Amino acid sequence: MIKNIFVAGLDDFHLSQLLALKKAEQYRFHTLISYEKIKCGNTFPVREFLQQTKTMLQEFNDSVDAIVGYWDFPVSTLLPYIRAFVGLDGPTHHSVLKCEHKYWSRLLQAEIVPNLIPQFCTIDPFSRSAVKDCRLDYPFWLKPIKSVLSHLGFLIRNDEEFAACLQVIRQKIGRYAEPFNFILDLANIPDDIRKIDGYHCIAEEIISHGRQCTLEGYVYQGSVQVYGAVDSIREGSHASCFSRYQYPSTLPEAVQQRMVEATTNVLGHIRFDNSPFNIEFYWNENRDSIHLLEINTRISKSHSLLFKMVDGEYHHDVMIDIALGKKPDFPFRKGKFATAAKFMLRKFRNGRVRSVPSPHAIKDVQTLFPGTEIIITVNSDMHLSELKDQDSYSFEICDLFMGAASHEELLRNYHTALSMLPFDIEQCENTT
Repeated sequence: MIKNIFVAGLDDFHLSQLLALKKAEQYRFHTLISYEKIKCGNTFPVREFLQQTKTMLQEFNDSVDAIVGYWDFPVSTLLPYIRAFVGLDGPTHHSVLKCEHKYWSRLLQAEIVPNLIPQFCTIDPFSRSAVKDCRLDYPFWLKPIKSVLSHLGFLIRNDEEFAACLQVIRQKIGRYAEPFNFILDLANIPDDIRKIDGYHCIAEEIISHGRQCTLEGYVYQGSVQVYGAVDSIREGSHASCFSRYQYPSTLPEAVQQRMVEATTNVLGHIRFDNSPFNIEFYWNENRDSIHLLEINTRISKSHSLLFKMVDGEYHHDVMIDIALGKKPDFPFRKGKFATAAKFMLRKFRNGRVRSVPSPHAIKDVQTLFPGTEIIITVNSDMHLSELKDQDSYSFEICDLFMGAASHEELLRNYHTALSMLPFDIEQCENTT
């Protein structure tokens, strides 16, 4: 029997992956809301999304078998509420908010793994005494209670940087704060959490000394399973920004197992169940210590092609099985490559894009390196500052997904591919 799968934020790139799943003939995919509507506007239309979704699902003349999404906010934060509306199983709205509200999540983590988290405190960016009231010593990270991709996240080293970054945050925090507060109002959350709303920030002691790793997994009927670990690699002078995600991780198995044990403890404490997740850690090799960075209540879309290349299937397969109430049976090391990476080409100053690689150039790279996928995120004549939801220090202009037989071959192929993909960007005076 064909299952009707509703996808929030469906886009062409991921639709092609969904249709290529080995079990795709068992599914019929429907757009719950388009990617352009939910992710590309100046605001996130969460109220309209919920209203339209309820109407669409009520009027659908067949079974609604699963509702899924692979995007971060607001998709991941809204899906539990939508599933509950139509009676589908999944993580509770409370358990998702306990992961996605950065302050609430840290409080709960402190109860179960206090030695794995940094010192932290809340910051009201609109308070005149915000700098004076902060309890942490410099340097520290400052970020909104809710954002994505390190948007409005800043490394703070002194009073002057703190004051300057607060000014930027005050101007831009509303893009996430307003819709996040609307979602908080849908849930009966504790008063002490509700008062630290989306217009607040969290300051955290720096834990980013060492190697970063993300575990991809799922919880099924209370049992936590991790099916892959991906290294998040920062290189170059701008160490605050990722240069690539590489799979499988090269961290020692014993270190990965400690991360799995911590994950099991934290997700059990939060009572997060029947959902995929990814969770980010740091490993300080010199001290042999691990620290928990954050929990995401979805698969990582950035990793899906990596799993296809190495394990033989997109991990959308996990997302759908869980949404259908089935235990996933994900393959292991059955792909065409021994290792794979998502490379993120970045620029660190604003500029006007004069030209981007041609379709012919892209095809040449894909012919030379079979299996490669290339996504150009900028267009000719645009300014890099027009890109939405970038981190505070860079502009991501191109993503390359590549596989290879070894780490060394992977890096050689990437640098060859870069030389074949010319960008012409005229630098502007103002920086990020």
